[in-house]
Formats: sequence, C-alpha cells, structure tokens
Amino acid sequence: MGKKDETRTRADAERARAAELREKRSIGRFLREVVAELRKVIWPGRRELITYTTVVIVFVAVMVALVAGLDILFAQGVIAVFG
Repeated sequence: MGKKDETRTRADAERARAAELREKRSIGRFLREVVAELRKVIWPGRRELITYTTVVIVFVAVMVALVAGLDILFAQGVIAVFG
C-alpha cells in the first residue's frame, strides 16, 4: 500500500493546478512583465517621431485619394451601365 500513499488524489492535483493558474494569471505579475518589456523598447526621438508621423499622414492621404478616385470611377461606370 506504500505506492497508493505516495500518489496525490485527484482533488489535490486539481487544487495544485488551480493555484498554479492563479499564480500565472496574477495581475501584479502581468504589470511587472509589461513594465519590463516597455523598458526594452527603443523610443523614437522628436525628429524621428515627426518624420514617421509625416510619412503616415502622407501615405493615408494618398490611399484616401486612391480609394476616392476609384469610387468616383466605379460610380460613373455604374451610372453609365444602368442609367
């Protein structure tokens, strides 16, 4: 009977697993890991930030113009076909 005494009961195993999951899902641990990751980030300087922002705004403006142009073109095509 020595073997049976050494094994955990199912309830004990489930309690141990639940405690492990609580530890893994801890809000404090999550926040510590977030702060640690943010410290690794190389933040852009002011000049880089302005450059990146300008590039994004220009790209978005070009894409808006392209989509608007295609919309007008397709609208005219639909009107021409269906009257």
